[in-house]
Amino acid sequence: MTEEDIKALKKEVSQKKRIATEWASQIHDLVEDRLFNDYDSLPELARQARQACLEWAEAKARLDATGAA
Repeated sequence: MTEEDIKALKKEVSQKKRIATEWASQIHDLVEDRLFNDYDSLPELARQARQACLEWAEAKARLDATGAA
Protein backbone atom coordinates (compact mmCIF):
# COMPACT_ATOMS: atom_id res chain seq x y z
CA MET A 1 0.00 0.00 0.00
CA THR A 2 1.44 3.35 -0.99
CA GLU A 3 1.83 6.36 1.27
CA GLU A 4 -1.01 8.06 -0.65
CA ASP A 5 -3.28 5.05 -0.12
CA ILE A 6 -2.60 5.16 3.61
CA LYS A 7 -3.23 8.90 3.71
CA ALA A 8 -6.55 8.41 1.90
CA LEU A 9 -7.50 5.63 4.31
CA LYS A 10 -6.69 7.82 7.31
CA LYS A 11 -8.88 10.54 5.83
CA GLU A 12 -11.70 8.04 5.31
CA VAL A 13 -11.45 6.87 8.92
CA SER A 14 -11.57 10.46 10.12
CA GLN A 15 -14.60 11.28 7.96
CA LYS A 16 -16.49 8.20 9.11
CA LYS A 17 -15.73 9.01 12.74
CA ARG A 18 -17.04 12.56 12.20
CA ILE A 19 -20.25 11.21 10.67
CA ALA A 20 -20.79 8.82 13.59
CA THR A 21 -20.19 11.68 16.01
CA GLU A 22 -22.77 13.80 14.20
CA TRP A 23 -25.39 11.06 14.60
CA ALA A 24 -24.51 10.77 18.29
CA SER A 25 -24.91 14.52 18.61
CA GLN A 26 -28.38 14.34 17.08
CA ILE A 27 -29.33 11.66 19.60
CA HIS A 28 -27.94 13.79 22.42
CA ASP A 29 -29.88 16.84 21.24
CA LEU A 30 -33.09 14.84 21.02
CA VAL A 31 -32.67 13.43 24.53
CA GLU A 32 -31.70 16.78 26.04
CA ASP A 33 -34.21 19.02 24.30
CA ARG A 34 -37.20 17.24 22.86
CA LEU A 35 -37.39 13.64 24.05
CA PHE A 36 -41.05 13.67 25.03
CA ASN A 37 -42.13 15.32 21.79
CA ASP A 38 -39.88 13.46 19.36
CA TYR A 39 -39.11 10.07 20.93
CA ASP A 40 -40.48 8.21 17.89
CA SER A 41 -37.46 9.35 15.88
CA LEU A 42 -35.01 7.81 18.37
CA PRO A 43 -34.93 4.29 16.84
CA GLU A 44 -34.04 5.65 13.40
CA LEU A 45 -31.36 7.93 14.82
CA ALA A 46 -29.94 4.98 16.76
CA ARG A 47 -29.95 2.83 13.62
CA GLN A 48 -28.13 5.53 11.66
CA ALA A 49 -25.60 6.03 14.47
CA ARG A 50 -24.95 2.28 14.70
CA GLN A 51 -24.47 2.01 10.94
CA ALA A 52 -22.06 4.95 10.97
CA CYS A 53 -20.09 3.30 13.78
CA LEU A 54 -19.92 0.02 11.88
CA GLU A 55 -18.62 1.83 8.80
CA TRP A 56 -16.02 3.63 10.94
CA ALA A 57 -14.95 0.34 12.55
CA GLU A 58 -14.51 -1.31 9.14
CA ALA A 59 -12.40 1.57 7.84
CA LYS A 60 -10.37 1.62 11.08
CA ALA A 61 -9.73 -2.12 10.80
CA ARG A 62 -8.46 -1.67 7.24
CA LEU A 63 -6.17 1.11 8.43
CA ASP A 64 -4.94 -0.93 11.40
CA ALA A 65 -4.21 -3.84 9.06
CA THR A 66 -1.71 -1.65 7.17
CA GLY A 67 0.27 -1.16 10.37
CA ALA A 68 0.27 2.60 9.72
CA ALA A 69 -2.24 3.63 12.36
